[in-house]
Amino acid sequence: MQEFFEFYLGARVLFKAGIVGELGDEVTRLHAQRAFIIADRGVVSAGLLEPVLAGMRQSLEIVGVFDDVPANSSVAVVMQAAQQASAAGADVIVAVGGGSPIDTAKCVRILLSNEGHLLDYQGYNVLQAPLVPMIAIPTTAGTGSEVTPFAVIRDEAQDLKITFASSYMVPTLAVLDPLMTASMPARLTAATGADALTHAIECYVSTDRSLFTDSLALHAIELVAGSLATATRHGADLEARSTMLIASCLAGIAFSNGFLGVVHAMAHATGGKFPVHHGTTNAILLPYGMEFNLSAAPQRYARIARALGVDAAGRSDEAVAHSGIAAVRGLLADCGLPARLREIDVPADALDQIAEIALTDAAIFNNPRSAALEDIRAMLQAAW
Repeated sequence: MQEFFEFYLGARVLFKAGIVGELGDEVTRLHAQRAFIIADRGVVSAGLLEPVLAGMRQSLEIVGVFDDVPANSSVAVVMQAAQQASAAGADVIVAVGGGSPIDTAKCVRILLSNEGHLLDYQGYNVLQAPLVPMIAIPTTAGTGSEVTPFAVIRDEAQDLKITFASSYMVPTLAVLDPLMTASMPARLTAATGADALTHAIECYVSTDRSLFTDSLALHAIELVAGSLATATRHGADLEARSTMLIASCLAGIAFSNGFLGVVHAMAHATGGKFPVHHGTTNAILLPYGMEFNLSAAPQRYARIARALGVDAAGRSDEAVAHSGIAAVRGLLADCGLPARLREIDVPADALDQIAEIALTDAAIFNNPRSAALEDIRAMLQAAW
């Protein structure tokens, strides 16, 4: 039993199919009047903004929509969106989309509530006061950003992904509506689900884990193992979509408190250098991170394996853990995800630089096994 741990609960979470059209009373609680929407072009083209706008207009004036958020949002995008939101007099931010629009919205809130440039607020616990309210409506099931105190934004000037973290950044209201995820393409469903799985696995073995995060992370692993393939193959299956959305949220709450590890450090570093999808990158790197960490936490990886559905059958923890890694590889392959960095156009001659950047990423500091530069380089080379 740990002598001390801290567990933070922030966002109010609502779940129901079709709930985005019934948010009038919830919005009224925020005491806001002028909403600014942040989304991406995929959300708009899929028609997902219409039910949100219809639900919001019952209680709010929609003063602007910014839908130019890329897959890996940048400092410049945040600054542009914040300028528009400020000029419109917005007093509540509504994010509709995956992790990139939600993280963008979190950072827009910083600039609506504080003076200066976004980069003035990078790092941990820099903010000193609450921000304008925010509603997060995820349209993917993976990042868990709707309940986390983090935002990861690309600084194009440095080719780095940088982290903003504060309890004040947790969205005020997280709205989980599985109908908003039903139109996700199979590849995106699989990739975002792999992100949720990575969150849960890395949190479960993190050095900052607790009994609270253990419970959430393990259950998230079980839910992903049982639903990701179905959601990928049968996008209209509302039960699978619902389960994945809840699993993503559970994993988000877990890693907000227990943090992550070397897989995310490598994925962040890769995403800072190249326009790769974060969840896809995690899917490629996760088995290699698990193999590297196994010797430091064999019992925990064996427990992960059982949550994935592996039959322990009296075998040693190490043997069961290896079967768990094989199960992860099998699940991700079954969902059609790539297994090599070369498949997502990461060049071999960039691996050394990616390793150097990963070594300084905040996610690595809670990894269960200390990773030197040569260790990270070896994992990247094996994954290439």
